[in-house]
Formats: sequence, C-alpha cells, structure tokens
Amino acid sequence: MIVMKFGGTSVGNATMIHQAVTLVRQTVQAGEPVVVVVSAMNGVTDALLKAATVAARRDLDLCWRIHRAIQARHGRAARALLPDSPGRHTLQRGLAALLRDFRRLCESIALLGECTPRGLDAVSSLGERLMVRLFAAALEVGGVPARPVEASAFLVTDDRYGEATPLLEETRTRSRALLGPLLAEGITPVVTGFIGITGDGVITTLGRGGSDYSAAILGRCLGCREVWICTDVDGVLTADPRLVPEADTIPELSYAEAAELSYFGAKVLHPKTILPALEAGIPLRVVNTFHPEDPGTLVVAQERPTPSTVKGITAIRGLSLVTVEGRGMLGVPGIAARVFAAVAQERISVLMISQGSSEQSICFVIPQPVAERAQIALEAQFEQELARRAIDRVTIQSPVAIVAVVGAGMRRTPGIAARVFGALGANGINVICIAQGSSECNVSLVVDEPEMPAAVRHIHRAFGLGRTASPTAFTSKEHPSTGD
Repeated sequence: MIVMKFGGTSVGNATMIHQAVTLVRQTVQAGEPVVVVVSAMNGVTDALLKAATVAARRDLDLCWRIHRAIQARHGRAARALLPDSPGRHTLQRGLAALLRDFRRLCESIALLGECTPRGLDAVSSLGERLMVRLFAAALEVGGVPARPVEASAFLVTDDRYGEATPLLEETRTRSRALLGPLLAEGITPVVTGFIGITGDGVITTLGRGGSDYSAAILGRCLGCREVWICTDVDGVLTADPRLVPEADTIPELSYAEAAELSYFGAKVLHPKTILPALEAGIPLRVVNTFHPEDPGTLVVAQERPTPSTVKGITAIRGLSLVTVEGRGMLGVPGIAARVFAAVAQERISVLMISQGSSEQSICFVIPQPVAERAQIALEAQFEQELARRAIDRVTIQSPVAIVAVVGAGMRRTPGIAARVFGALGANGINVICIAQGSSECNVSLVVDEPEMPAAVRHIHRAFGLGRTASPTAFTSKEHPSTGD
C-alpha cells in the first residue's frame, strides 16, 4: 500500500485534480492499494483564515465575498470534473452544507467579536473537508471506487489548537478500524490532511503544511510500503532554483539529511514529516504530480555514498541575530540557561546558536518579527548584570539569513568547511557566525540577508552541484550586490 499526499498546488483546479486522479488510478490499476491524503486548494486556507480574522472585526461583507469566491472555485471544479455525472448533485449538496457551516462559524465569531485558536481551527479545516469530497467524486468518475474520510474520525490529538500533536496509539487503533475495511473492499479512502480531533471531539489542526505530517502519520499507523509527497516540483532540489537556476533533483537523501534541509528552509517537505517515517522505517518519495515519470527524491533510513559529499544548500531569510555579550560572563555558570529561559518564556523559537569558547558572548538567530520582544525580555532578565556592567549589551542585527550546507558524507571528509568559507571569502561575502552540530551533517552560517543569494550560488558551484556545474577554484569575483 502507498499513501499519496497531494498538496494545494496539485489540486488547485479541475485540470490539476484530474492529473492527480490519473496518478492514483494508474497506481491502483497496477495492483497497489492507495490511501489518498489531500490539502485544500492552494490559497483557500489563507482565505478562510482571513475570513475568520475579519469576522472578529464584524466585517461580514468581506466574509461573504470570501465565501462566494470559495464557493465559485469549488463549483467550477465540480462542473468540470463531473459534467454529466449523477453524483455531481450529491457532491454539490455536500459542498453546500460545508459552506453553510462556514457562514455560521463567521457569524458566531462576529457575534463574539473575537476568534479563538479553537475557532480558527474550525474555520481553517474547511478547505480540506471540501477537497476530500471533490477528489473522491472525481476518482469515482474515473472508475476508482473511493470514499471521502475526514481525519477527525481517527486522528486523535492533544488540544493545542493551531499546532496539535497527534496521539499515535489511539490514532493507529482508530485508523486501522476505519480505513482497513475500506481497503479490503477495494475502496480508495480520500482523507483530509492537516486536521485531527481532540479526545473531547473538537476539531484541531496540525499547523500550516501539516498535510505532509498527516500522510506520514497514516503511513506509520497503517504500515504502508511508501509515503509519496506529490507536489509541483521534481523532488528535493540541490538549492532553490529561484536562486540557482542550475539546481537539480537530489535522487536520494537520508532521513537526517532531509530533516536538516526541511528545517533550514527547503519547502518541499514539512519538517515534522520525517519523524513518523523514520520511526517506522518507511521511505518517503517526493514526486511531481505533473511529471510522475520522473523518479523524484527518495528519502530512506541510511545515507549512501555519492560523488558529492554535500547534497544540498538551503537558506532562511527574514531573521535577526541576537547577541548577549560581556566580559563578566566569563566562567559564570547558568548564563546560557538564563538567556534561553527568557526567550522560551516569550515562546520564541531559536533556529541556530553559536558561542565562542571564551564564553564572553552568546549569539542566536530568531525570526525578525520577534527580535525586539526577545531583546526586551533579555534586558529584563539581566537587568542587574547590565547595571553593573557584568554584561555589556544585548544587541540585534537585522536582517540576516542562515545558509545551511547539508550532506551526511561531510563528517567523513576533511576540508569541507575550508571549501565553504573559501568560496565565500573569494567573493567578498562576510560570514557573521557559524554553527556545526556534532553529527557534522550540517554546517550553518549567518550572513547579511542581501548577501544570501550570492552565498548560496557560490557554495553550490564550489561543490559542483546542479545540472551543468563543476567544482570551482573560487576565482569568481561576483559581488553579492550584483548577484541577482
């Protein structure tokens, strides 16, 4: 059995849905049972969240415009996919019922004048709930018996609305009880991604991009052969093709490499997707819905030797570097604990940490929008130390970017860091700070954000990645400001 997940760009209109249905039908006809997991149409979740937000301001006119746009978009797809099918009327009734629920939720939010995280989950889940009905009906017309299934029937989570955590044992029991009989009857379940339910029966969501996570959870619970993440690119690429035109598909990654790439900005896989697959030893395959003949990228447990020790270069923009520094920090126990306790109390996620062996400074990288809040929290935490100059200052440098160089083979190969920094130094790019984990699967460095595109290009070329690239000798003098 294969779990196939289709993202929003793979189900954005009738033509795209038809292509996804064709891929499922071909797989089923080849004798491989399939469980389908779908996202909402691209842009629909954003529209739903906007509707909930404006409803809280009692702007129901805008809510109804959003309602009509979503209704029209799904209506067009239904008419195109089921032009003469008797099932179209049943489908349209199901879609209409959900859209009435949408109106009622917006009216309730407007009445209260606020939208709680629980309310946001109820509204944002509607895109996937609409799509499973549309996709299952299209499969039926295509000759594949199918059944729409809302994951709220089996995917049990905690009550952390907006970013719920699945409870795997309960989910395994319920998913097998519900989906097993359908598969045994030759029926293809079409399951909502992104959503679950608390033990008390309240809808939750797994966070943006959570449909990948849903698919991996289902793959683990059902013991599938592979999980396919079907998207609009040919797999995981060696770099962002908008920055590096010659970027190419990476044929195979280990779980560790894929996790590093997804965490540090590669958008093809949701970072949480890796863990359920890793724990069950299930391969993940990233494939292009519109070019299924391409093998894509296979993600497996063990890395295998490749000619290049580096697999990919990725980056995150829009960040700030926070530095806590002072000679009075030298040898004082607990400074780092207090720094990160203050940041944690503000619920701020730290992406990277670097500390010199002298212990006179600690720097870390966080999203730029929360940098000022972090600075205020740190200055309050170290108020006494700042007053007596044991700590000199808490500073913010913005905007910066993290560039991550990923490849499991780096830990067995000397000179990798020299090649990275040689490529940057030869082209006048300043490295602000660096970090490397003990696994040596990832070398991360911070640069000024405007220099990031050129930094990615030069490192990519230095390691001979991409379709036409070969390793360089660091002779290019392209300046970052002219790199785009």
